[in-house]
Amino acid sequence: MNAVDASLGLLQDLVRGFNVFVAIYFVALNSTYLLLFLVSLVEVWRFVRRTFFSDYRQIMQSDMTWPVTVIVPAHNEEKTIVETVRSLLMVNYGEFEIVVVNDGSTDGTLAKLSEAFDLRRMDRVYKRQIPTKAVHAIYGSLVHANLSVVDKDKGGKPDALNAGINLARYPLFCSIDADSIIEDNALLRVVKPFMERPQETVAVGGIVRIVNGCEVKDGRVVRVELPDEPLPILQVVEYLRAFLSGRVGWSVLRSLMIISGAFGVYKKQEVVEVGGYSNDTDTEDLELVVRLHKHMRRKKRPYRVVFVPDPVCWTEAPRTLTVLARQRNRWHRGLMQTFWLHRDMIFNPRYGSVGLLGLPYFLIFELLGPLVEVLGYIALVAALALGILDAEFFVLFLAVAILYGMTLSVAAVLLEEISFRRYPAWTDLVKLFTFALLENLGYRQLLSVFKMRAFGDALRRYRVWGRMERSGFGGPAHPEVKP
Repeated sequence: MNAVDASLGLLQDLVRGFNVFVAIYFVALNSTYLLLFLVSLVEVWRFVRRTFFSDYRQIMQSDMTWPVTVIVPAHNEEKTIVETVRSLLMVNYGEFEIVVVNDGSTDGTLAKLSEAFDLRRMDRVYKRQIPTKAVHAIYGSLVHANLSVVDKDKGGKPDALNAGINLARYPLFCSIDADSIIEDNALLRVVKPFMERPQETVAVGGIVRIVNGCEVKDGRVVRVELPDEPLPILQVVEYLRAFLSGRVGWSVLRSLMIISGAFGVYKKQEVVEVGGYSNDTDTEDLELVVRLHKHMRRKKRPYRVVFVPDPVCWTEAPRTLTVLARQRNRWHRGLMQTFWLHRDMIFNPRYGSVGLLGLPYFLIFELLGPLVEVLGYIALVAALALGILDAEFFVLFLAVAILYGMTLSVAAVLLEEISFRRYPAWTDLVKLFTFALLENLGYRQLLSVFKMRAFGDALRRYRVWGRMERSGFGGPAHPEVKP
């Protein structure tokens, strides 16, 4: 055997070995998803039975219900901010205030707010419990006594949220994205875990659904419908799988790593104790939750971080691949940054289920998964080129990598249908099941490619939020810049 044959043989062995590794990896990944789905299925069923008999009016009318400060960070959100605030003003809740933080907008965000809600400059104490960029003014509404607007220098979303926390008067605060709408009872439902176990509960997240295609009037979603464009529909399926099959399960396992920045409620005292939101990562919501876990475990205080599947927040999804690529790049970059900041927690028994279960899962499957998947497909093509691709192995690979994934996506849609049934039209149901199958034929692989770029960006310490597009709730798309 000459040197060329020996090298070729070694290459073939490496490709075969890597293909086997990728197949085993997909079995482990999708089996983990399956276990999470089964845990979520039981929990969602219990939740639906419990809440069917719940009377949220008791929570709303009770003097024991904690008041909430709703914080809305806004940078160049003139197209959606007024409807977002209107939707918040109409929520069913006893005592709450809304604090909009205008984070150095260069468009008409502040002017729109001033015109819509008759703002006037006011003298109000601003305690800098958490350092922030300079605050220029605080405005109050002459129409709505519980609405305030903070105007400050641009410091990014974490800085804006910290400014809102500094101004918050109540023990709980709720973070809401400026391009999002929450349903009337959403606050009541998401605060309920705090009322049930007030000493232990430090953070609660609610489900985020995609508003594209829905009809919105006066700050309310009045008709739920899927969009016509395929890209947002794929994201609807992806969100259903992530929230109903993922976060519900991790919440039960006491290892919930993320509460979406679009809609989450926190106990103010604990967040101030850990120093508020950090600007060290591009996903401030994920990093804050991980830091809360670390803080509470180190203090050896009983606590819980909970996900509730019913309180709904509606938000816009990217309509173009370019915007979607930027969004997923940032999310994955933020995941890497968070892991690096808190690497001492991974596989560390001091942090209980978070250190031994939640963080290892996110490291092995969520962080490294896109890398393994893309390299796996490259190795498959290499095996075909080298003439060593076994037909039986190819079928097995497709089964564990794609068919298994399709089954889980369909299961997530089925879970949505038997529990909450938010999409009443049968045509939408057909669409959901169709796109649950299609999600695994190109879309998922494309997301992995987008996330691959994040590895290089993180190593270069590239930090930018990226240009997003806001359509408004029903209007045409237009480019805007987020902090």
